[in-house]
Amino acid sequence: MSEHEASLVKDIWEDICRNLVTYVLLVSVVGSAFSVIYFTHLNRQTTSSLDILLTERDELDIEWRNLLLEQNSLAEHSAIESKATKLLKMKRPDAKSEIIVTLD
Repeated sequence: MSEHEASLVKDIWEDICRNLVTYVLLVSVVGSAFSVIYFTHLNRQTTSSLDILLTERDELDIEWRNLLLEQNSLAEHSAIESKATKLLKMKRPDAKSEIIVTLD
């Protein structure tokens, strides 16, 4: 290394040491900016996922209510048929006892 190159390296090193606080603050600001960008992106992805899950929950809730209505409807029919069979001793008619009436 020549004397001129050594002097240049020494000057650069002194400049870095003199402005160390400025360089640290610059790196901190850039790092902070990237972290804001990253967490904003993460927040948007999470919000999007939450919206999808809430929509799915609402669809499943509607399906569940419809299934409850269907279950109640089937249970009522079954209960009526059971009571008619036990209490009133009713039974389904067979093919021989059916009479077809036609209107002319």
